[in-house]
Amino acid sequence: MVTDQQVRKLWQSMQRRRNLVMASLKAGMDRKTARKYVRLKKLPSQCSAPHTWRTREDPFDEIWPEAKEYLGTNPGLEAKTLFEHLQRKYPEKFADGQVRTFQRRVKQWRAIEGPRKEVFFPQTHVPGRVCESDFTHMSALGITIDKIPFPHLLYHFVLPYSNWEIGTICFGESYESLSEGLQNALWELGGVPEGHRTDRLSAAVHKECQRAEFTARYHGLLRHYGLRALVTQPAKAHEKGDVEQRHFRFKKAVNQALLLRGSREFENRQAYEEFLKGLFARLNAGRQKRFSEEIAVLKPLPASRLDDSKRLRVRVGPSSTIHVLHNTYSVDSRLIGEEVEVRISAEYLEVWYGQKQIERIPRLRGEAKHRIQYRHIIDWLVRKPGAFSQYRYRQDLFPATTFRLAYDRLRQQSPKTADRQYLEILHLAANESEQRVSQVLRELLDEGQVITPEDVRNRVTIVSPEQKVPNIREPHIDLADYDVFLTGKEAERCPV
Repeated sequence: MVTDQQVRKLWQSMQRRRNLVMASLKAGMDRKTARKYVRLKKLPSQCSAPHTWRTREDPFDEIWPEAKEYLGTNPGLEAKTLFEHLQRKYPEKFADGQVRTFQRRVKQWRAIEGPRKEVFFPQTHVPGRVCESDFTHMSALGITIDKIPFPHLLYHFVLPYSNWEIGTICFGESYESLSEGLQNALWELGGVPEGHRTDRLSAAVHKECQRAEFTARYHGLLRHYGLRALVTQPAKAHEKGDVEQRHFRFKKAVNQALLLRGSREFENRQAYEEFLKGLFARLNAGRQKRFSEEIAVLKPLPASRLDDSKRLRVRVGPSSTIHVLHNTYSVDSRLIGEEVEVRISAEYLEVWYGQKQIERIPRLRGEAKHRIQYRHIIDWLVRKPGAFSQYRYRQDLFPATTFRLAYDRLRQQSPKTADRQYLEILHLAANESEQRVSQVLRELLDEGQVITPEDVRNRVTIVSPEQKVPNIREPHIDLADYDVFLTGKEAERCPV
């Protein structure tokens, strides 16, 4: 078979010598064949007719109209699913090995006759014009802190023009998390773009039935920084495709960095935050050229950050608890009946009374949960030990596993007085040292001894040799030594 290369060589030889016999010999083809391609002035590949016919019978020709009807009615139907349905409908007509042929047939039909696909239009980004942000779940990465799983989200902030990005760890898509993350990003950035785009977060955007599009708090936050609010349409995630794509790429980079690190375990949260901060710095290092263009056109930051905490006035109930955002928290029993101010941030609640901060409590995630601090109520609970057995929040009164094991041991030893004895031990932990009491309980449990409040109190009050305060004596200082140091020679020592 004559190739295109042979014909090109034939034409080159004919241009130089005009001798068909010699040119055909040099091209390695018959003289008649050479005459044919000289006359046609076409390559062999240009002479062959396009292959539009089938070389074998189509096994799906009979059922193809039925298959097209299925595909037209259900565009999301996969070819393999439809093939398996046809196998069940027409037994022994199609073999498993024909699935690839059917998939190719479906693929061709969708490309020529199927429904048109959604078109995405590339956008031209302008430096400093807009920033995008969104929350993304990080739990799938399997991060653990002190051997405990660390489920969390990341507030992710991106500049579409330069792809500069930064993030803040959070635990919910609340306004407080949005505000903290956005402000952290802007102050890390050192300037303010023209607009901020997000999706229809309930923390920022009202439901469609509301007259105002944005919530008052979110609108106030953007007004403080001079940002123009931009929002995507419902169920149109591609309208903020830059941050969505950065979610995928950043989590992939985190996973790769964890593989290089050889562990997903971190000593504490600060170590994990430093790990993410270093990764962001490495990712942003290759974007400095475009980032410098953005920095040059950003607006200046305001004089200070906006206080992003939500403030509520609540009254302390008779159970020494307050109810905040569908969760229950305990406060000091002295505040029962008083109205306190609660300042709600992304991760903490601050309880204020008389212009003084009384408590700082970690914020609960979700609803219908409770956080009871035993120190707030133990003084009265030890006077009413009968209330312990049916106390609604009893599980919160075991500050460590050791206390729960000790209570179970007390129930075995003396079921009738177990509650009273345990409350006395808990009262001792509140007044002395929870860590020391836990250590003593551990020793008694390991030794298999009977646990009593008196034994625990005696062991707690005994100071071990390692705990004794050393006797530190102040050494005598001879002032003449300073003269030697300053003059470089021995000075006359005078009595001091």
